[in-house]
Amino acid sequence: MIPLPEDLLQRLAAAARLASAHAYAPYSRFRVGAACVAGSGRVYSGANVENASYGLTICAERNALFQAVAAGERDISAIVVYTPTPAPTTPCGACRQVLCEFGAAIRVVCCCDGDEVREFASGELLPDRFQL
Repeated sequence: MIPLPEDLLQRLAAAARLASAHAYAPYSRFRVGAACVAGSGRVYSGANVENASYGLTICAERNALFQAVAAGERDISAIVVYTPTPAPTTPCGACRQVLCEFGAAIRVVCCCDGDEVREFASGELLPDRFQL
């Protein structure tokens, strides 16, 4: 994994926390935010958006990544996921697969309201991912 400067890590964590405030989570009440940094240095954030047809829900991680892709980015170096929980929560399986689509060495940092922070490479989260 490429090390992240502390100031960038803090900027991503703040963007993820801010994004969680915009989550649409009337069913789970689990407001998640994520922010990723692309090769250009731009930061893209996203929040979870739930739907009564649960399969149509989009997670914050995919929302942030898709924002980057929609802006023409393909080189994602890191993503920070914030959850309003006492301990960090890792991305779901679908998000893990999407992260790995853009590389097995993306730094995934999971933070929360507590002090604990967990870090992984995207490939560690999904070692036997689907690949073409």
